[in-house]
Amino acid sequence: MSTTNTAPEEHAILKTSYGDMTIKFWPDVAPKTVENFKKLAREGFYNGTAFHRIIKGFMIQGGCPNTKDGESGLPGTGGPGYQIKAEFNAKPHVRGVISMARSQHPDSAGSQFFICHGDARFLDKQYTAFGELIAGDDVLERIATVPTQPTGERSTPIDRIGLTSVEIVPAA
Repeated sequence: MSTTNTAPEEHAILKTSYGDMTIKFWPDVAPKTVENFKKLAREGFYNGTAFHRIIKGFMIQGGCPNTKDGESGLPGTGGPGYQIKAEFNAKPHVRGVISMARSQHPDSAGSQFFICHGDARFLDKQYTAFGELIAGDDVLERIATVPTQPTGERSTPIDRIGLTSVEIVPAA
């Protein structure tokens, strides 16, 4: 008897001020991370946030609630009020892979994520990769090449790069 996942495949459409990007999830290697991302997206958690950290050739980072208009917390330090257990896996961190951002503690991810702009194989098996870009590589390129203003160890974009919404849709 086969035990296959009968749930329909879903994708995420990240609507940004620079265009749309579509993510295909990897529930086979990071099921709890995928479900957490979908839950937050369906609740509207990501709506109105921004990509607050950009390092050309490395990654673009978003998902922090402190980047919403009117919030006073430091961008890059916010979350959903809980943390999820890491699901490190063998998927390589290469261009277009989406992975969870975290602090020094492995089980510290919550809502923040990054999309690799270049190969970042040094992150393999240390960060939870949970999907890949299947449309919108041109948008990733435009965002990743926005001029930044270095502040401390972060690279903050000079102009706000809004994440208008994240929609979970049936796979085409």
